[in-house]
Amino acid sequence: MKKIIIAIVAVFAMSTAANAQLSGIGVRLGGGQGFGAELSTMWNFGNRTEIDLGWGSHDHYTDFSLTGIYQWTGEIGSGFGWFAGVGARFAYWSWEDGWGDSSSDFALGLAGQAGIEYKFSAIPIQLSLDIRPCFYLIPETDFHWGDIAFGIRYMF
Repeated sequence: MKKIIIAIVAVFAMSTAANAQLSGIGVRLGGGQGFGAELSTMWNFGNRTEIDLGWGSHDHYTDFSLTGIYQWTGEIGSGFGWFAGVGARFAYWSWEDGWGDSSSDFALGLAGQAGIEYKFSAIPIQLSLDIRPCFYLIPETDFHWGDIAFGIRYMF
């Protein structure tokens, strides 16, 4: 039974990836409790999906993450637009207190994202400002309001 489920998921993932088109690549910078950066990609799967690979650090805390957000978009006018979406966040974090005590764990959560963006008409650049809260389910239930982040992407 496990092999059948894995095969179905693999076929679905491959068919989805085959229909996807990369529409933008850049960085997303922010982090209210420290410094965080993400390699940010935008894909078209019928609507827009943002997939980000991130790293964050503050004092003795470091995390690595993979976040995928399915987004709905709209026009405001004069190059400005809005976006909002939901998705998942996988993270690995480690912490060391400087006294020899350390800890690490994996986290899984449901993420949301909302923001505004500006697309230049003369050059293929997009700027964005957003917030991404997350409701963590693993290793424990916890809510994080997220951090405001600035994005800059080259759009194809």
